[in-house]
Amino acid sequence: MRCLLALGLRERALACLDARLRADPADAGALASRAHVLASCGRTDAARADFERLVRCRPAQAPDWFNLGFVREACGQAEAAEAAFRRALAIDPGFDRAWYGLGLCLIRQRRWDDAAAALRRNVALQPMNPCGWYQLARVHVDRNDPEAARQIIGHLRQFEPQVAAQLESETGLSAS
Repeated sequence: MRCLLALGLRERALACLDARLRADPADAGALASRAHVLASCGRTDAARADFERLVRCRPAQAPDWFNLGFVREACGQAEAAEAAFRRALAIDPGFDRAWYGLGLCLIRQRRWDDAAAALRRNVALQPMNPCGWYQLARVHVDRNDPEAARQIIGHLRQFEPQVAAQLESETGLSAS
């Protein structure tokens, strides 16, 4: 199956995964792989259904809930996506990508204070991740807190000057 995916033969890989699941419907690895392939093909509704089935099989796996959150969000199910990200974080509070995903989900819901809190947790866990800092600065701009955004731009300038310059250009703010 990996060879098929490496060659870009996703439909053939899906057929192989479907055969594995017919032989063993409880094969969580095949189900997870199928959900990922479906998501990469843009078939988010089918991927969501598989991830929902997967979390029923493996409810204590934070990565499964995390992935479910992203496909639910892609399906336009913001509240359900938020619930999935929060479930992942209940299982593993140190799951930095789940904090980031939750932050993005809350941004889309225009819940600036909650988004800022989630993104602060993300950057505390991954202080060198420019994506979390970038999104946090954007939230501060949306919250009408330009000074906090300027501080983040200054911080980013120390290790990601291109991202800092992008923020300056997009927001009209400068760290100096």
